[in-house]
Order: sequence, then C-alpha cells, then structure tokens
Amino acid sequence: MNIVHVGGGAVHPAVTSREAILAVSRESIMKKGWTALNIRSVAAACGISVGSVYNYFGSKSGLVAATVESIWGDIFRLPEQGEGFEDFLSCIRWIYGRIGWGNQTYPGFFALHAMRFWGEDKAEAKRLMARTWQHMQERLKAVLEGDRQVRPDAFDETFTRDQFVELVFSMILAALLRESDGQAAALEVIRRAIY
Repeated sequence: MNIVHVGGGAVHPAVTSREAILAVSRESIMKKGWTALNIRSVAAACGISVGSVYNYFGSKSGLVAATVESIWGDIFRLPEQGEGFEDFLSCIRWIYGRIGWGNQTYPGFFALHAMRFWGEDKAEAKRLMARTWQHMQERLKAVLEGDRQVRPDAFDETFTRDQFVELVFSMILAALLRESDGQAAALEVIRRAIY
C-alpha cells in the first residue's frame, strides 16, 4: 500500500480500488458539493495519478454517474442487523428516515443530481439510475409480499401488488424531488389501502 502525505502533514494510504475512489468522491461531495467532483481533485485526494482514475472511469461523466449510484446505495443501504422489516409500513418509515439522512449528508443531492447528467454520458447515468430504482422497487415488493398483516382482499387483478409498489415508489420519488417529508400522508395512504 502506498502512503501519501497530504497538506498539514496528515498521512493517508493511496487509494487503489474503484470502491475506494467512489468513497473519496462521496466524501468530496459531502464536504464541498458537486463542483468539487472532478477527475483531478479526486485523483489528488486519493493519492493517485489522473490516469489511474481513468483506468476505472472513462470520463468525468462516468465518475459522476458511478458516484451518484454509489450515493444512492449509501443512502438506502439496509441496516447491518438484517434485511427484514416487521411490515411494509416499517420499511416505508425506514426509507423516509434515510431520505432525511440523505438530505443532511448530501445536501441538494436528490434535487440536483439529475442536472449533472445533461452531458455526454446521459444514457449511462439513466441506466444506472434505472438499475438502482429497480432494485429499490424489488425490495419493496419483497417486503410487501412478506407482510402478513396485509388484508387478504387488498389486491386483485385490477389493483396488483406491483401497481401498489409503483404508486408508493412514485410518492417516495416525489418526496425526494421536493425535499419534503410527506411521510405522514404516505403512511396513511398505505395504511388505508392495504391494512
């Protein structure tokens, strides 16, 4: 492992993996905002050459897109104690709690990150975002299917579990984009619809 001396005499190990570069990128956004995220500053913070960053990310847009996906993963990483939730409502409470944490940890992320993708790699950014959102919806479906408190007649062929999850996910996305809570209303809609 290489050791790098950073201003002020601090000693940090040189970063040599994709995951470590993404961790440095997330930290840069937390501390300095989106404008601080560029290949040169990330390379310097990692203690590696600019070319080394390009070995993992083909362009600045690629680094930004991967960082955004990484931030989504950081915000919505499941608790270490296990992936199970007591019921669907507890999962939704957890998601809204993570939205609050994400707004504090990555100010402006939810409202502003999409604007970063208006450049050359917009298609890749959309693909990564769609993958992240698909994973979140799949987890919501799994939690809903495991919730034994759901009324037996809550779903049928005209109102399916998949449609319900899409609706709930739309409410979550609206709260993200507005950077508003909306939790109480969402929980009440869910409670009335399926319990």
